[in-house]
Amino acid sequence: MAFEFRLPDIGEGLTEAEIVEWLVEPGRQVALDQPLVRVETDKAVTDIPAPRAGVLLAQGGAEGAVIKVGEVLAVIGESGERLAARQAPAPIVGTIHEAEEVAPQDLHTGDVGSSPGEGARALPLVRKLAKELGVDVDSVQGTGHKGRITREDVEAAARSSDGGANLPAGSEERVRLSRLRRTIAENMTRSWREIPHVTTFGEAEATRLLALRRELSDRRGSPVPLEALFITSVLPALRAHPEFNASLDGEDLVLKRHYDIGIAVDTEEGLIVPVVRGAAEIDVLGLAAEVERLSKAARNRALGVEDGRGATFTITNIGAVGGAQGTPIIPYGTTAILSLGKAKEQPVARNGEVEIAVVMPLSLSYDHRVIDGALGRRFLATVIEHLEDPEAG
Repeated sequence: MAFEFRLPDIGEGLTEAEIVEWLVEPGRQVALDQPLVRVETDKAVTDIPAPRAGVLLAQGGAEGAVIKVGEVLAVIGESGERLAARQAPAPIVGTIHEAEEVAPQDLHTGDVGSSPGEGARALPLVRKLAKELGVDVDSVQGTGHKGRITREDVEAAARSSDGGANLPAGSEERVRLSRLRRTIAENMTRSWREIPHVTTFGEAEATRLLALRRELSDRRGSPVPLEALFITSVLPALRAHPEFNASLDGEDLVLKRHYDIGIAVDTEEGLIVPVVRGAAEIDVLGLAAEVERLSKAARNRALGVEDGRGATFTITNIGAVGGAQGTPIIPYGTTAILSLGKAKEQPVARNGEVEIAVVMPLSLSYDHRVIDGALGRRFLATVIEHLEDPEAG
């Protein structure tokens, strides 16, 4: 009997996922736990395995379709089994009925509008865009899976036609935000709307920090990410001022006694924040290895479910892209975020004399509902103390 496989919740707060690529075609055999479909969630691209062996009778949506948690992702049955007609709207395969039967490929609702002779396909939204831009979708060469026409294909055709005259006034281009960028926008808007932000600034002399990094890198045989040293310098401040390693729950402030540090990673798709779990229990070289692992996974959109959620405090190294100071937005569900800028040589006054030192700019944003200005300055002072003397413990 045909089994409706519904999209599971594969991550905290997941409500939907976008189909990136089907790894099994309708009518093909699939084994238990065999990768069935690749989907993109808010945080990662992941393969979802088949929950049982059998034949893939139908796909719940085309590549590019969005499936909500609990909706049918695929239908798996026995060899020779056929599906009854469905009544649910596109792009989801609905309840299997006992009425009129259709072939499995007819249930792949995204595969509509094949062009004559080539079998190229376009989703309804892509065809709508083509119409708006005056592009003959059937004349477009698809670059998607099996020749499917993508939004990018249509936009490229519009730009090349008459020197881009099909785009508004020839000087504008409408590009849909990626799923990750839309998620970032939603999260940032919510944080900015609901959290009263205060940002305080400071500077730390980074001479000893950078010397320690060189020493550790020589010992390790490869560069130690600065984020590993930032984490070790922040932990004493989090222990001394637990309000910064906390979350606000109604009228209660939940102080966390575990230290799961988010590290902002700049990727081609946008900013992703993987989490170093149990950071206080890991030595600096262990932190270096974990930062490298998470950063690589983030850039490859291959983070595990647990790798991308539950940060208790966040560090963002804007110095890695040449940044100095800014006003970082607090991740929702936490109370603070620390931004570290690029260390540069500059004159400093010391014992009545002007000297040249390597100085790192800092920006600390915190939730003013639970942290006032004096506490913010004390926290930042503790961080600066340990950045300037990273081996103090």
